[in-house]
Amino acid sequence: MATFVRHLSLRVAAHAEGKRRALAPPASDKPVTIPRVPCDWLLLDGSSLIFRAFYGAQRRVEDAEALRTAAIGGFLFRLARLIVERRPARIAVADDADWRPQWRVEQLASYKEHRAAGPVPPGLVPQIPVIDAVVRAIGIDLIGVPGYEAEDVIATLAAQISGTIEIASGDRDLFALVEDPRVRVLYPEKTGLSVIDEAQITRRYEIPGRRYADFAILRGDPSDGLPGLRGVGAVSAAAMIRRHGDIAGVLRERELRPADREYLERAARIVPPVADLPIQLPVGRGESYPADPAALDALAERYGLREPADGLLAALRTSSANASRSA
Repeated sequence: MATFVRHLSLRVAAHAEGKRRALAPPASDKPVTIPRVPCDWLLLDGSSLIFRAFYGAQRRVEDAEALRTAAIGGFLFRLARLIVERRPARIAVADDADWRPQWRVEQLASYKEHRAAGPVPPGLVPQIPVIDAVVRAIGIDLIGVPGYEAEDVIATLAAQISGTIEIASGDRDLFALVEDPRVRVLYPEKTGLSVIDEAQITRRYEIPGRRYADFAILRGDPSDGLPGLRGVGAVSAAAMIRRHGDIAGVLRERELRPADREYLERAARIVPPVADLPIQLPVGRGESYPADPAALDALAERYGLREPADGLLAALRTSSANASRSA
C-alpha cells in the first residue's frame, strides 16, 4: 500500500509543477497557492471529474481500443490524486441524475440548451456505468437524485455538514456555495487546481464573496444558457451587485424593462443550487476498502483497471487511517 501512495505522491508533485491540463481557462495569470490543510469533507462533482478524464484521454491516448476504457482509469487516478493532495476525512461523489432538469427548463427555455442534443459524447456513454460500478464496489458514497443535478446534491450535503468542506468541480455554478472559512471550491485551471474562497471570488469578479450566483445571472453564462441582462457585461454586473447587493435588490431598487424583470425572477429560481433535497448525509468513510472485493476484482479484470483501482484503494486507506488517528 505504501508503495502505491509514494508512487501517486510523486505523480502529484509532477502535476503540481504545471503539467496538469484542464478544460477551463485561467481567470488570472497570478499564481494560486493551494493550502495543504486536511478538510473534514471532500465533495466531488462526479460528472465534472468524468468529463475531464475523458477529454484528457482524448488528448493523450492514440489507440482506439484503449480509448474505450481510458476515461474509467483516468477518473480513478484523478480521484486518488485528489485524496492524496487534499487528505479529506470523509468523501462523497455527487451524480447528475438529470443533466437538464425539466423544472429548470420550464422557467428558462435556454437553460443548458447545448445539452438537449446529447450531453454525453458517444465514446463516454458506455464508460459511465462502469465508473459508477467501480466507485460503489470500492465503497465510496455515490449520490444522485432524480430530477436534479450534481450541484444540487452537493449543496444539500454541504448544508448538512458542520465541518470544513472542499468541493472539487469545474462548474462555476458551485462558486455560489463558497463560504469562508467553511466551504471552498477546488477549481481546475491550466496551471492546476485553484482554491476558490471568498477572497478569490472578490479578486476575480470584484463582487462580495458570496454573491457569485447573482453576478452570473446578471452577466449571463453561455455554458448554462443564461442570456444575462441585455447590454450588461461583467463590469456593469459587478457594479450592480456592489450597489444593490443581490438580485432581490436589483428587482426592488432598479427600473427594469418587463422582459428583464421576468428574466431575473425566473433565473433567480433556477440558478442557485438546491440545498434541501430529501437525502441524508452519508457516512463518507468506509470501515475497510474495498466494500465489495469480488465485484471490484471482476471489474478490474474485465476493463484492465487493476493499477488505478489499487492506487485509489491505497489513497483511501491511508486517508482513512490518518483521519482515525486525528479523531
